[in-house]
Amino acid sequence: MATKKIGKLKTNDIPYWRLILDVSLPVDLSYIPIGLACGILLNASGFNTINTFLVSILVFSGGAQFMIASLLATSAPMYSIVIMMFFLELRYALLGSSLSKYLHGQSAWFTFFFACSMNDENYALNYLKFSTDKKFAPKDAIKVEHVTLLIWTISNVIGSLIGSAIHIDLTVVHFALTALFLYMIVVQLKNRLLLSISVLAGIVAVIFMAITKSTLGLVISTIIASLTGFAIEASLRKRRPKSRWLKTFKNPGGTPEEDIDE
Repeated sequence: MATKKIGKLKTNDIPYWRLILDVSLPVDLSYIPIGLACGILLNASGFNTINTFLVSILVFSGGAQFMIASLLATSAPMYSIVIMMFFLELRYALLGSSLSKYLHGQSAWFTFFFACSMNDENYALNYLKFSTDKKFAPKDAIKVEHVTLLIWTISNVIGSLIGSAIHIDLTVVHFALTALFLYMIVVQLKNRLLLSISVLAGIVAVIFMAITKSTLGLVISTIIASLTGFAIEASLRKRRPKSRWLKTFKNPGGTPEEDIDE
């Protein structure tokens, strides 16, 4: 059987698009229901189909798009939305840096478009392929990103069309965003320090929301909690690296592993 080589992926008469689709399929399938819901919620918040298409292409982040829908539904000022998105998406600077070693020799334009189409899910796919498959090339990785972007955008647009045909109570928008961020918090609670900082962030957010009477309070509380957590963690790792506050929980139920002598 003849062997074809495209990029660095070798195929045995299997179309190249099929190989890329096979890599991205787990994320593609999960994007369909979430993308439909996101499109419906964006429509309920005032986005028409064209605007939904544009935000899907330009933002390409489920968390950010759900946040936009929720903040617009509460008439939040634009500067508040921009600042919140900045802090929410700041993690991509760290994610992208971990892939940089696989992108040596690529042009600045390639790196730019690669960064623009990266999100949490296709990052995980590409990092896994890069670390386990020596034949997986940067050109293959960016195609995986583009396939997931295509599926996400189509799902968002279809969701927007569905939303324009049915009535959606905006209360659902708030619940969807709350549920999303609760999940994001829970999966990151790996030790006592993170749990404590999460509680601190919630308390500070309530205080500053009451003071500012706007979503700017969320921005302020995010900065305060983040800097506080960073300072405490840096101090503990330097002075007490075996502290139980840094000890990873044994399971998602919150049961800690055996305590390490401090």
